[in-house]
Amino acid sequence: MATIKRFEDLGIWQEARKLCQDIIRIANDTELKNHFRLRDQIKASSGSVMDNIAEGFERDGNLEFRQFLSIAKGSAGEARSQLYRVFDNNYITVDELQKLTSEYEILSRKIANFINYLNKKDFKGVKFKENQLET
Repeated sequence: MATIKRFEDLGIWQEARKLCQDIIRIANDTELKNHFRLRDQIKASSGSVMDNIAEGFERDGNLEFRQFLSIAKGSAGEARSQLYRVFDNNYITVDELQKLTSEYEILSRKIANFINYLNKKDFKGVKFKENQLET
């Protein structure tokens, strides 16, 4: 049973990073690159998901970690909403929209499950057992 010692070990952070990379690819490879405000907004919200997971983990406290996870979950919803705007502006296909919004919904559920898990524990630090984090 492995111990999570770094935020990079968290599956939810890894998934948030992958989705952020997908958003960056769309921002760089489509006409979204010319829609500066929307491009910057969706890049910021997708980055906020992974950044808030990392920042909360680094705070070394369960209560603050849960607060930052809640913010990360909100940013996942924001990115998902912005994906509809990206689609409505014809920068991505319906298949890309469905794939990415589904992945963000799954990530949001995993973050919520992790928050619920932490709510039931009385951790004072950040050493969580990996098998306990599976959702």
